[in-house]
Amino acid sequence: MKWLVNGVESGKIAADDRGLAYGDGLFETIAVRAGEPRLFAEHLARLREGSRRLQLPPPAKSTLAEQAQRLIVPPAADGTLKIIYTRGSGERGYAPPIEPDTTLAVGFSAGVRAPVDPAGVTVRLCATPVGRNPQLAGLKTLNRLEQVLARAEWRDSAVAEGLLFDTAGLLVCGTMTNVFIVRENRLLTPRLDQCGVHGVMRAQVLAAAARLGV
Repeated sequence: MKWLVNGVESGKIAADDRGLAYGDGLFETIAVRAGEPRLFAEHLARLREGSRRLQLPPPAKSTLAEQAQRLIVPPAADGTLKIIYTRGSGERGYAPPIEPDTTLAVGFSAGVRAPVDPAGVTVRLCATPVGRNPQLAGLKTLNRLEQVLARAEWRDSAVAEGLLFDTAGLLVCGTMTNVFIVRENRLLTPRLDQCGVHGVMRAQVLAAAARLGV
């Protein structure tokens, strides 16, 4: 994976970066097809919302677009673009700096996953719960320990995903996916006002359902 860190080709960040020390930051993972990041504007909108709620100055769209195009060069036209945005380096302690010197890391990895079998996939139920915190609900923060522990529960390559429940026992999401259920011709999806991530594709499905009257 090739990285730009604050615009410079590098795979390193400072050891005192708050993203590393506290998970104090956000990230986006974006599919790239034929050289174009898919749903780029929607991903950046979620990044801006996350920046607002974490009280970070949002990265400029022009900067992100320029760095993405520097990384996505032919023949590697398909792959995955990753954006990591942190509060940057700081002194010891949880108190955030008044004027953060943010860190922006943008990376690109060529290649795509094998297509999903149209007949469906095998999923499992995870024992690791997702904690409730309305202040962070919906955001894609750098703290993904719940997903890491849940994904560590199985090694069977035949299992494509694990489903997570919150501490109240309600279905929330998969380790890396949002969840939809079709029941009696209705499309159901968990509310994400207490925890979980507002997936960009989730929003696309909901918008398509609304247009179709589902």
